[in-house]
Amino acid sequence: MAVFSGDWVLAFGILGNIISFMVYLAPLPTFYQIYKKKTSEGFQSIPYVGALFSSMLWMYYAFLKSDNTTLLITINSVGCFIETIYICFYLFYAPKKVQTIKLIVLLIVGGFGLIFLSIQLVVKASERAHIVGWMCLVFSLCVFIAPLGIVRQVIRTKSVEYMPFLLSFFLTISAVMWFFYGLLLKDYNIAIPNVLGFSLGVLQMVLYVIYKNADRTAMNDKQKLPEIPNKIIISEEHKIPELTEQIIDIVKISALLNSEKIPVVSQPINDGIEEAHEHPNFPMEIEVKM
Repeated sequence: MAVFSGDWVLAFGILGNIISFMVYLAPLPTFYQIYKKKTSEGFQSIPYVGALFSSMLWMYYAFLKSDNTTLLITINSVGCFIETIYICFYLFYAPKKVQTIKLIVLLIVGGFGLIFLSIQLVVKASERAHIVGWMCLVFSLCVFIAPLGIVRQVIRTKSVEYMPFLLSFFLTISAVMWFFYGLLLKDYNIAIPNVLGFSLGVLQMVLYVIYKNADRTAMNDKQKLPEIPNKIIISEEHKIPELTEQIIDIVKISALLNSEKIPVVSQPINDGIEEAHEHPNFPMEIEVKM
C-alpha cells in the first residue's frame, strides 16, 4: 500500500511540475508586447516579484523538510529562474525603475532575508520546517485571493478580456495536482492552499463561460456602426450648417464606439470656420480648400 501511495505521489508531483511550468510560461505574450513596444509602462512588476518570493519560500521549506520534497524543489527552482528573467526583462524596458527596485529590496532582500535569518538563528531546528510551512500556507492563500480583483472586474464590466481562459484552466489543474500531492504526503501546508486555488479557478472558468458571449455581442455591435472618416475636405461650396451637421454626426458615432464623451477642441480660422484638432479618441482632420 505504501508503494502504491508513493507511486501516486510521484505521479501527481510530476504532473504538478509540468502544469506549473506551463503556468510560469503564461506571461510570455505580455513580455512579447513589452518587447514590441520597447517599454513596460502600463504593466505591473508586482506579480513577478511576488511569484519569485513565493518560489524562494517554498524552496526553503522543501530544504528544511528534506523528505519527499525533490519535486517541490525542482519546480520552484525553475520558478525562481523564470521569474528572475521576467523581472530583469521588465527592468530593462521600464521607464521608471525605482518602484520595482524598491519592491525587490523590500520583499526579496528584506522580507526573505529577515525570515531566513530569524528562522536559522532563533528557531530550533526541529520546529523550523513547521513554522516556514505555515508561512508558505498563509502567503499561498494571499496569492490565490489576489485574482478576486479580476473576478470583481469581470462581473462589473461583464467582459473577460483580461481573464484568459487557458491561464485559469491551467491554474485550476495545477491546484488539483498539488492538492493530491500534499494530501498523499500528509503535508497540509501544500494541500490546504490549493483547495482555495481550485475553487477560485473553477469560479473564473464559470465566469468566462457566462460572459464570453457578452464580449462577442459588444464586438458585433461595434462592427455594425458606420465607419468614421478621418478627414473632411471643405471647399468654398460648403455651407457652415452642412459642415456642423457632419461634425455632430461623427462625434455621436465616435461617442458610441468609445462609450464615453469625446472632447472636441477647436479654434477659429478664416471665415468663421472651426478646425477640429487631432485627439487620441477622435482622430479627425479637416482640410480647408479656399
